[in-house]
Amino acid sequence: MTAELRARCEAIRAEYPDAQSALIPILHTLQDAYGHLTDEAVDEAGELMGMTRAAVEGVVSFYTLFKRHPKGKFHIQICDNLSCCMMGSGDIVKHLEERWGIREGEVTDDGLFSVERVECLAACGYAPAGQVNLRYYYRLTPEKIDELIAGLRQGEVASGERV
Repeated sequence: MTAELRARCEAIRAEYPDAQSALIPILHTLQDAYGHLTDEAVDEAGELMGMTRAAVEGVVSFYTLFKRHPKGKFHIQICDNLSCCMMGSGDIVKHLEERWGIREGEVTDDGLFSVERVECLAACGYAPAGQVNLRYYYRLTPEKIDELIAGLRQGEVASGERV
């Protein structure tokens, strides 16, 4: 860890009366710095927080926003809960895997895209739902996701969608 990154993490930790409350913001800071949470980053967070690796891993594995492996610049999460699954979320993931020649959890050769299934995005009434980074998209189809991806490749911001 660089001295600058350590100083940023220590400053975050100092903002909280209960130091353990700083774990999530520190993990986000480390993930932003490294692109994902490496084993070393998890160990660094534990050292900074005075926590065991198991305790830090418990937090990392619980939240879907933490990634233990590299992800694309545009990380696509497709809900695979019951409503979304019944409405074709699996077909969307399969479409993306075939289109890009990757499997779920991998990153495209250009580093732009990755895809994963997630348990629930709390949008059952608009299934199938997905996210690009933190922006929601509803009633997805393979054609709709292709349009979204084309826009992202052209530099358009994934603005999200309101229903």
